[in-house]
Amino acid sequence: MIPPADIILVALGSNLGDSADLVRAAFDRLETLSAAPVVRSSLWSSAPVDCPPGSPRFVNAAARLTARIGDTPEQFLRELQALEREFGRVSKKVHNESRPLDLDLIAWGDGVRDTPELVLPHPRAHRRRFVLEPLSEIAPDFRLPGQRQTVRELSTEVRKGESRDESLVRMEHR
Repeated sequence: MIPPADIILVALGSNLGDSADLVRAAFDRLETLSAAPVVRSSLWSSAPVDCPPGSPRFVNAAARLTARIGDTPEQFLRELQALEREFGRVSKKVHNESRPLDLDLIAWGDGVRDTPELVLPHPRAHRRRFVLEPLSEIAPDFRLPGQRQTVRELSTEVRKGESRDESLVRMEHR
């Protein structure tokens, strides 16, 4: 069993290009950043949130990695950003614009950070269904630092608060 302090949770998203293939390829590349095999969620399709009008739907997923000896959250974040660039991401011109790959560091065990470079846990993860649903498949009993409820419980709460529409749909089971 992986010690909770060594668990890294990453949210993946794409809404530019062949998003499903890009997310699958990103899962494969994340293997190089983990001390143990990456646990992968299903692929989900979600409506864009806080994006420019006309933005295409996203493909979302989540990954559970294991910290490598000597890794730090800051260094890991830089590796995620390098991976985004490898997949064609460029510097933002517009807030939440379409992108081939978005990798968000959601949690690093029970670690907490609040610096200009990194905020952990991700400040909006506990309110975003497109993050919580995939996370609940791979880390249902994980508690994001500062939250009383597990990922599964948070997901259930967020789902109850949403209308029954097609804002989030499982595309492909893990």
